[in-house]
Amino acid sequence: MIPRRYLIVLATFSLSVLLYVDRACISTAKDPVIQTLSQTDARWLDKEWAEKRWGWIMAAFAFGYALLQTPSGALADRLGARKILTTVVTAWSAFTGMTAAAWNLTSMMVIRFLFGAGEAGAFPGMARVVYSWIPVKERGLVKGINFSGSRIGAAVTMPFLPWLIATLGWRESFCLLMVVGFVWSLVWWFWFRDEPADKHGVSAKELEHILKTRQQATVDTAPPKPLRLGALFGSANMWFVMGQYFASNFTFFFTLTWLYPYVKKTYNLDLVTAGFYAMAPLLAGALGNIASGAFVDFLYRHTSRTLSRRLPAIIGFSLAAIGLAMSVGQETAVSAVAWLSLAVFGADMTLSPSWSLCIDIGGKHAGAVSGTMNMAGNLGSAVVGLVFPYLIIAYGPRGFFWVGAALNVVAIVLWLLASPERKLEDAA
Repeated sequence: MIPRRYLIVLATFSLSVLLYVDRACISTAKDPVIQTLSQTDARWLDKEWAEKRWGWIMAAFAFGYALLQTPSGALADRLGARKILTTVVTAWSAFTGMTAAAWNLTSMMVIRFLFGAGEAGAFPGMARVVYSWIPVKERGLVKGINFSGSRIGAAVTMPFLPWLIATLGWRESFCLLMVVGFVWSLVWWFWFRDEPADKHGVSAKELEHILKTRQQATVDTAPPKPLRLGALFGSANMWFVMGQYFASNFTFFFTLTWLYPYVKKTYNLDLVTAGFYAMAPLLAGALGNIASGAFVDFLYRHTSRTLSRRLPAIIGFSLAAIGLAMSVGQETAVSAVAWLSLAVFGADMTLSPSWSLCIDIGGKHAGAVSGTMNMAGNLGSAVVGLVFPYLIIAYGPRGFFWVGAALNVVAIVLWLLASPERKLEDAA
């Protein structure tokens, strides 16, 4: 029989795919959405005005996503991943569909903000699943698999959504994605259980293995004690983790928001060709997640917990800095995308160690800790969505990519200071 925890990983992988299909679809729909909005507001016909306002729409999602990270993570810790993931998938799917009803800039920004807020509990909820179901020695690879799903979902979106939009229309495509999300949340509610002991089909051998190796000696279903903000934000470790994740998201969020229109415009590509080029860095990110996850677990088994988190992250940020710096001034789409693929491969190498470290230091508060880190990271995403068009208009691509490279270098220093051995309660 297939161990039930493997099926749990498959389920969270599918959630990660869906999460990023819904998140990335707005980027590929940029041109038809602007065309629709211009029918009621002629200012959208001004390309410079439209580019800057589109940045506001991208940032609105990221701000909503960031601000709800810590609360949603705390709710995942107290209510369990079954309830929280069912709720957040239903909520974000509803707002995906509601995007089709937007009629102007303000309504689009409000809906995308709420969409981001709805998605906020997804990865903190998955972190709680990993804490309850996955042995410590398997967590690096599992987190890598989960995040590779997000990159694969976004990658598939780049060429597929332009085709779907051309076939059905952008409003109808968003409504179809809403229905898919509703189906996933319904299946999750009836199938998943927060504790392995409560899940039908878990063998006695697997249950014993999970309980002995997940950092919990017994089946402890009691909710965690409330987490004091002083303990959370009084931890230097927490600030190091937040800072490096800001840099990681600054690099990656570009691929979800501006890469598709950037390569399309810069290298004069058609819709589908631009989608395939934009797909490449995301697939590189998926490989980076899996490679890093396996590397984390290998180092954990053969060296130390600290090195297993620190070394993959430092290598990843080094590659990200090099890739961003070298992408500047490339004359062809192939060379530019190749260097950006290296950058995203490196940036995504940092995810498995980052989320593993959050589980290490957070324990039963893994949801709140990982949510707080993700909040900081998505503030970086919001900055990308907002400032990219202004930097491009003022300085060309050079300004944005050099800033991103510098942030990756700073993140290396932060990882030299962070430690998975300093638990969150040590800050109290």
